Amino acid sequence: MAAISLRRHSNLQCFLDSTTPSVMSHSLLKTSIRDLNNLWEPTGQSVVEYFNLADLWSLYHEWSAYGAGVPILFPGGETVLQYYVPYLSAIQIYTTKPLAELRAVGEDSESDSLSDDSEIERMSRSWDATSEDSAFDQDHSLLMNRLGSLYFHYVERCPPWGRIPLMDKVTTLSQSFPGLMSFKSTDLSPASWMSIAWYPIYHIPARRNAKDLSSSFLTFHTISSSFQENLTLGSDENICCSPVKNFGKRSKDTSNSISLPPFGLATYKMHGNLWINSDTGDHAKITNLYSSANSWLKQLRVHHHDFNFFITHAM
Repeated sequence: MAAISLRRHSNLQCFLDSTTPSVMSHSLLKTSIRDLNNLWEPTGQSVVEYFNLADLWSLYHEWSAYGAGVPILFPGGETVLQYYVPYLSAIQIYTTKPLAELRAVGEDSESDSLSDDSEIERMSRSWDATSEDSAFDQDHSLLMNRLGSLYFHYVERCPPWGRIPLMDKVTTLSQSFPGLMSFKSTDLSPASWMSIAWYPIYHIPARRNAKDLSSSFLTFHTISSSFQENLTLGSDENICCSPVKNFGKRSKDTSNSISLPPFGLATYKMHGNLWINSDTGDHAKITNLYSSANSWLKQLRVHHHDFNFFITHAM
């Protein structure tokens, strides 16, 4: 039985499961209406599940202070609990409401909000200097028109040793951009996303040769309600942590929560013999997640410093 469990175990899946946030969900009754010659007529009601951004960030409070514990199983059967500290690597928040409307209700002021036009123009100028594909530029212009209003854009450029943990960073940024704490996931357009950089800090019990545990990860997550039902961590729920059941693994089997599994992934110094298990489909998983992240960044024309570093220094 032990051999079967080891063969079906995936340390990569363990990492993804152990670092996936599961946010308290709320229900919103939404009424659909249609316009009949300027006479608004209700057509039906539906329940929409959403989460508060403040609740999402609170999940990273303990991880930011002590690290997220990930059980790593070695080929000989030894298990080590490796801790990773999360850093905010990048984030874009597009709202479903015009920024002018948000300002009208006191959400923003002129001094503490990004202009969606000026930010999009700045991003486009930086990419126009490196791209001469006019067809791609036209497609991008059409895409940008569907994204919504860009409320906030941030990309971390400091080296890992110069960063502050995610919760501290978000708290600091929210002083100028209060929507980081006040928005609901239903306020955000499907283009809203974030990426988290995970760096190892310590492991229990200590190992003399910790080279295999020096891997770092970059995960990409949607933070809009629109995509939640289409994202899953994998089809085999028994792959992760099967030999070490419930050892350092947060339970996500709650009906009143919304899980935010990564839609994209990049790795740094990930040694395949420890992390990748061909019996569990890890090769296809990591290829698909990398391709999704790469495609997402290209469509939004985002210069992602950490992603570029990870893919050029993978080993």
